[in-house]
Amino acid sequence: MRIILLRHGESLGNVDEMAYCRVPDHALPLTKRGQEQARAARTAVRAALGPGPVAVYVSPYLRTQQTLRGLDLGEVFERVVHEPRLREQDWGNLQDPIEQERQKQARHAFGHFFFRLAHGESGADVDDRVAGFMSDLERRMETEPSHPRTVLIVSHGLTLRLLVRRLCMWSIELFESLSNPRHCEQRILHKGPDGRWSLDRPFEQWRDSPDGAVQVDGNGEVARPA
Repeated sequence: MRIILLRHGESLGNVDEMAYCRVPDHALPLTKRGQEQARAARTAVRAALGPGPVAVYVSPYLRTQQTLRGLDLGEVFERVVHEPRLREQDWGNLQDPIEQERQKQARHAFGHFFFRLAHGESGADVDDRVAGFMSDLERRMETEPSHPRTVLIVSHGLTLRLLVRRLCMWSIELFESLSNPRHCEQRILHKGPDGRWSLDRPFEQWRDSPDGAVQVDGNGEVARPA
């Protein structure tokens, strides 16, 4: 089983934080640059997917849907499933800019995993829902022989990091030391014969993990950011 993870392209919220005050998070569109990033990612994503068929699971947010359309790879998609459990961490509905900044500072000080946003989720909540999604996906593949063995997931930075954390059994401290993938940057997960998951290349790391945990490759060797 192979899973190609892809973060969405640059969205309006990435260049204008005030957009969250007037547009619901789920409705924020890609910028022109984000649309170009999606089109530019097509060749690399197509190569990673292989000959197909491919099952696609995509966050229902507008920016992820637009990213998927921008790839223009429908010919290899056996199915496309809009999966709410792959959505971005919930920060609440329309956000007040002053409260938003206060929440960000508190979250940074407290930790991105356990800090619960006042009107939304904690990272732990996202971790739980991606774990439920993966459990259902693996069970579906076991009971449905026709389900493709290659899966493309189009989602959000923190959501993808937490999905990898779960599958690779990384510590919370290591998760909090890693950066999100860049817009339209991909990672590939592979499940080996022993049932263990490995990541093709590490996430960028902005500090050493306080508990000494490291990212490892499929051979159990230490993998450091390039």
